[in-house]
Amino acid sequence: MKKIILSTVAAAAFVVAAQAADKDANTFVTHTEMGYIQTDGNTQTKTFDLDANAKKTWDKHQLSLKLDAQYGSADDKENKKKYLFEANYDYAFTSRFAFNYLAGYKSDIYSGYTYQIYTGPGAKYQAIKTAAHDLSLTANLLYNKDKFYPVENTNSYAGYRAQALYAYDIKKDLKFTQELDIRGDFKDSTNYFANSKTALTTKISDIFSAGVSYKIAYVNLPVAGKENKDTTLTANLIMDY
Repeated sequence: MKKIILSTVAAAAFVVAAQAADKDANTFVTHTEMGYIQTDGNTQTKTFDLDANAKKTWDKHQLSLKLDAQYGSADDKENKKKYLFEANYDYAFTSRFAFNYLAGYKSDIYSGYTYQIYTGPGAKYQAIKTAAHDLSLTANLLYNKDKFYPVENTNSYAGYRAQALYAYDIKKDLKFTQELDIRGDFKDSTNYFANSKTALTTKISDIFSAGVSYKIAYVNLPVAGKENKDTTLTANLIMDY
């Protein structure tokens, strides 16, 4: 838990420094959500959730970084440790269409995976862009490699990922967002993974917001003894800078 907190502080310091260096260009944007719940008494539980995004734009180029980390324990026994890191590069051909390259890494031993890596090219399309609504669609062809836990065997395969990101400004200080993606195997159509995040946020100040998010991680072919679906409901403090 201490390592996660220290990593979070270090990441936040890096983001603030980078933003300060590029403030005049106004092309570096960050979005960080943090949630923490602790209960004591008959049951002692701790749950920590971090969802951080950084985006850098220059000319026709854009680099986006995403970190999603979750940690949990009950009665001082660890029961959740999940990390997801993704990097997306976009090159805009037009205002709506862009080339995309995705690289991702995920570790979730309590779902039976030491790691999952995936990378490959694709295309991004801005389907809707209005004052209130924003919808982008991305599709990638991927090389995937999954390493299982605690058994050390691996599975490598060619596959795909399709993603939809939607945002709706309900009113000035209230926003709804929906993220949905599915990653699968070309040869085995039953081997696929789906992720969803539904969130509602309200502005507190120019920088800070409060929000509620609900995440679903679905595995169609779970490791033996594991469930198909993990869900996480959190109340978050959000910082946009």
